[in-house]
Amino acid sequence: MAFSVLGAPTTAGSHNAGQETAPRVLREAGLLDALKARGLDVHDAGDTPPMAYQPQGVGVVARDLARVTEQAAAVARGVAAIAREGRVPLVLGGDCSIEVGVVAGLIDAGRDPVLAYFDGDLDLSTPADSTSGVLDSMVLAHLLGLADTGLSRLGPRFPLLAPDRVLAVGFHPVEASPAHHAWLKSSAVTALPVTELDGTASQIRAAVDPLAARGPVLVHFDVDVIDSGDFPLANFPHFNGGLTADAAFAVLGALCDVPDLAAVVVTEVNPNNDVDGTLIRRLVNGLVDALS
Repeated sequence: MAFSVLGAPTTAGSHNAGQETAPRVLREAGLLDALKARGLDVHDAGDTPPMAYQPQGVGVVARDLARVTEQAAAVARGVAAIAREGRVPLVLGGDCSIEVGVVAGLIDAGRDPVLAYFDGDLDLSTPADSTSGVLDSMVLAHLLGLADTGLSRLGPRFPLLAPDRVLAVGFHPVEASPAHHAWLKSSAVTALPVTELDGTASQIRAAVDPLAARGPVLVHFDVDVIDSGDFPLANFPHFNGGLTADAAFAVLGALCDVPDLAAVVVTEVNPNNDVDGTLIRRLVNGLVDALS
């Protein structure tokens, strides 16, 4: 498989700094060389312009929306260029808001994706109901058209994705509001919360195969799907009975094992949480195993 690695060094859509260093740190930890050592064709496509977190003041309902949209547009251009070359974008975030750009770029390149959203959260908040205004908690809401902003209208259509083209996997039910649970239950989104996840390849295949039959699969991997008690690398800690790192990497591998892989996106890695580099090295090993 031919991958092109695109870094998206941004925390514009987050609530603090740190994730913008992840693309550089993952490269320095040998991610690309390790993938090549497994026989994969890997090209470094560089980075989008860096965007560090900037405080936005009190009561902002969509924090730093203009810069988040600008970053997503840059990601979309980079992803579209890679996809047009017939290669698979491996996008290293950065915060989760970059996913909107990835979807927009794939559609623009004629690679209309289905989405496997492997994340500790549903990210269905909108500017109307969010208590934080942090846009990386609103990603699925923007992709599905539940939020109507410049970010959700970034791509060639609105909404970017229909619910029946989305698999939400690994989220913990306690991280979603009653309203979000009600919406999810009434929607055509395929849901596989961590409380129902046994981690077997057969279970993942049963969930992803119907989507994979409809289009190329975009895999979103937010490291906060891993319980912070085992692997505290995620920008926002989750101590709620999430997956172990080993289990998460196994699920990631199963999600990526599809006939037509559109792209893989890695988000919410905060190297500031890794004092000695142990967690980053473990992540590199897990990514390499999942992708090869």
